[in-house]
Amino acid sequence: MQRASQPLSRLRWLFPNTFFRPAGIAMVLALAITFWGCSKDAAEPEPVVAVQIIDVKKTDFTKTVTAQAVLFPIDQSAITPKISAPVKQFFVKRGSKVRRGQLLAVLENQDLVAAAQDAKGSYEQAQAAYATATAAGLPQEAQKAELDEQAAKQALDAQQKIYTSRENLFKQGAIARKDLVQAKVDLTNAQNQYKIAASHLQALEQGGKERGLQAAAGELESAKGKYLAAQAQLGYSEIHSPIAGVVTDRPLYPGEMASAGTPLLTVMDTSKVVARAHIPQADAALLKIGNSATIGAPGLAHAVPGKITVISPALDPNSTTVEVWVQAENPANELKPGTSVTLSMVAGNVPQAIVIPADALLTAQDGSTSVMLAGADGHAHQRSVRVGLRQDNEVQIVSGLHAGDRIVGAGAYGLPDNAKITPENTSNNSGNSEGSK
Repeated sequence: MQRASQPLSRLRWLFPNTFFRPAGIAMVLALAITFWGCSKDAAEPEPVVAVQIIDVKKTDFTKTVTAQAVLFPIDQSAITPKISAPVKQFFVKRGSKVRRGQLLAVLENQDLVAAAQDAKGSYEQAQAAYATATAAGLPQEAQKAELDEQAAKQALDAQQKIYTSRENLFKQGAIARKDLVQAKVDLTNAQNQYKIAASHLQALEQGGKERGLQAAAGELESAKGKYLAAQAQLGYSEIHSPIAGVVTDRPLYPGEMASAGTPLLTVMDTSKVVARAHIPQADAALLKIGNSATIGAPGLAHAVPGKITVISPALDPNSTTVEVWVQAENPANELKPGTSVTLSMVAGNVPQAIVIPADALLTAQDGSTSVMLAGADGHAHQRSVRVGLRQDNEVQIVSGLHAGDRIVGAGAYGLPDNAKITPENTSNNSGNSEGSK
């Protein structure tokens, strides 16, 4: 009340003649209200919010996906014998470098050597029997048929001569017709006998010899199969490496029993390694085969470069994640299979992109995004933007901002549109502000 009476006292002093008149009272009251409102406005100036102001610039922006992974060799072979036998000798030990096809161990094989030798002898006998069968003459029955054919041929020739002679005599009138006819009948019979004998001989030659050859060939093939099987069993006693690499496991010693189906040696090719990780489907959708990556392992001062080689086309049904492989060179054997490592995979690379801090981005309830633009009039103005890639505390702006714009960084959240703002630490930022204008 004391503050409200002060303007009236001043007006009474300024207008002594009109203060107590009705019209004068109304005028004085109007002047008092106006004076009081002006006094109130002067007492409460427009609020100013101190904010961080950032100059928008272009920079190369890289989106990476990180994940935990386990290292595997580029190739691995757990060598298991196909037969059960004691180990006769090892030619390598754990840590030995081996080449493809190198002899690693030999199992006891004296019985297999004897079996292979016996099979070889049987095979050679079958070969000789087959050669004899192919070079041998006709059997006894075929020989008899051949003699019958020869006799029939001789009889036919004799009857042919008799018929020819009697035909000449008949023409000369020296013999009767009945003798010529009889000679013709005898000739026909001889011809029929010869045809029967020749056909019988031909059938015996074709059928008997073919069956004999078939039997000899069958025995030869059987002997050959047994010989090859014996050789294979003997070969199983020699253990060779199917890949080049390093022996990482050798659980037995010479003299111990090696069991069929149980690994006798393990060889790994560690010249390259593969890091296998399971990542969320949303992150996997950003990756492509061939993208660069790095592998960070405990104890290594530097990350090892690699490339993405496999992105599984299906989700893991248990974890609903996608398996991704990153392959890297390992010439110095710094990366050990079985080690847990950290992968950093490049998902996208945008040169000269507009990038702002994530704190400067405002997200509405409907999902729309915007920033507070620091205007030249000293007020903050809300502007809609469209975002692209996100990485840690940085966001790529696809549209809505340009290089050279100034936005509100820290303090943008909750700041009303068209609010008056001032840079934080004006003394430190004034040079940057003037330079950016």
